[in-house]
Amino acid sequence: MNTLRNHVQLIGNLGNDPEVITLDSGRKLAKFSIATNESYKDQSGNVVKDTQWHSVIAWGKTAEIVENYLTKGKEVAVQGKLVSRSYQDKEGVKRYVTEVNCNEVLMLGSK
Repeated sequence: MNTLRNHVQLIGNLGNDPEVITLDSGRKLAKFSIATNESYKDQSGNVVKDTQWHSVIAWGKTAEIVENYLTKGKEVAVQGKLVSRSYQDKEGVKRYVTEVNCNEVLMLGSK
């Protein structure tokens, strides 16, 4: 049951082409966002589509797969854990970010 403590699985579409950075150590980091869509009916019976955006990061071999095979609009399944961090922006304001640290990616949809 310990493996379920911080576990995320999402299926969605890439909102942009991945941004891939090669660090000084040679290790790769891929950043991308995916949109998940949900539909439901409101009180009036109208269908409402709700889109949520998720920031995803991938390291190492997973980042290489992302770099070589994923592009904007592709449908993917990602698995990983939620990671929260903070940083200071250019104006010195402290910002908080929650990302999915992806350790597995599965390409879905047509070729």
